[in-house]
Amino acid sequence: MCSFIDPNHPSPHTSAVNSQPQITNFPTTVDRLASIASIVLKERSVLGYYGWAAQTFNLIKFGVLTAIFLFTKNRNHADRNSSQNHNPFRTMSSGSKFQLIHLAEEDAGSTLSNVLKRRLENRSWGDVREMILKRRIQVNGNLCLDAARKVTGKDVIKVWQESLPKPVEPTAIKLVYVDDYLVVVEKPPAVTSTRHIEERDLPKKRRQLQPTLEELIPDALMHHFQSFRKAQPPTPTRKLRIQETARQKEHRMKRYSVIAVHRLDRDTSGLMIFARTPSIAQSLGILFRKHEVVRKYHAVVLGHPKAQTFDNILVRDRGDGLRGSMLSATDDPLAQRAITHIRPIEKIGDYSMIECQLETGRTHQIRIHLSEAGHLLCGDLIYGRNRDGTRTEDPSNAPRQALHSATLEFKHPVSGEVLKFKMPWPADLYQWLQQLRKNANG
Repeated sequence: MCSFIDPNHPSPHTSAVNSQPQITNFPTTVDRLASIASIVLKERSVLGYYGWAAQTFNLIKFGVLTAIFLFTKNRNHADRNSSQNHNPFRTMSSGSKFQLIHLAEEDAGSTLSNVLKRRLENRSWGDVREMILKRRIQVNGNLCLDAARKVTGKDVIKVWQESLPKPVEPTAIKLVYVDDYLVVVEKPPAVTSTRHIEERDLPKKRRQLQPTLEELIPDALMHHFQSFRKAQPPTPTRKLRIQETARQKEHRMKRYSVIAVHRLDRDTSGLMIFARTPSIAQSLGILFRKHEVVRKYHAVVLGHPKAQTFDNILVRDRGDGLRGSMLSATDDPLAQRAITHIRPIEKIGDYSMIECQLETGRTHQIRIHLSEAGHLLCGDLIYGRNRDGTRTEDPSNAPRQALHSATLEFKHPVSGEVLKFKMPWPADLYQWLQQLRKNANG
């Protein structure tokens, strides 16, 4: 089943007239053929039988080729009109276009390429492979360059009309705090925090096609520590490192490996903590479970919500395939309590900037709480769909979901020191906010 984002897109049946082939050159061609035929007939006596037969053959050949040319031209013309009147791609608020494909149980176990070939009409195997390689396919919001990936019946595939940006370079990852035990980083948007369970066993080459933040940080740490050695004169050890093999480098990189202790959505930016040892990961995990890590997000939403607390039970499927709160008692073992505290910060015309403080950390918790309260997160393409099938329109033109992890505060698991970090809005959302304020002020 395919579902689309923009309900205002013109219907494929709105222009039946334009879809008809327009044969504009046919009368001219017929007149030309008739004139040539009359000349041939008049000169039959002059040319003789064999000459006349040759001319007649050439005339027939010319007519057949002309007919083929006109048929092909008008067919292409009709195809262009048809494709213009039935465009499966829908426009998101930032202007990019994509198509959503919701998979079903019969798709479970199939490869990504097989599913795309079945679901996308008039697409060849070459087209499917090209779309994957050119960074136009996302699975559950994450870019996928693996044609052989096995899908599930609950996966959502997003097919983009244009190629998505290339992966973030490790040097672009900003390290806010580094010691022997943990790392605090500023996560950029369009990067997945950690590898999904079904992707944990992917070969290294496949993982490198779209690295996660957890996989990028070791390189960022290596560059971080190397920057302190640049001013030092080269030593024999450093000279040998230049000639080290890939296996030696991989072994050396293990000391820079990190362990994720929480997650941010792919399109959410902001502060994150990573442990550098398993024991520290366990200690930080205990802090999160005891709600002793202060996490405050900034968000821009539709409307003007009041300060309040959301406290309910979230399930994986609220009845329409999306995560959400349950309306009645459930035996779902995966149901979880979710608590979010919000307070307004700034009114911006028809929108509001708010602070969201998490007490629990469930998947899409903030986005679900806000959308179900009638205050859709700007740029959220998923939870704009309501339970009854209608959509909440978002005219904000947000470049992505306007959610940012702005404050992180916790007690260091070894030293006991209270660490507090703040991060301002990143450039893309800051520029959008400036335009939103400008529009609100007229």
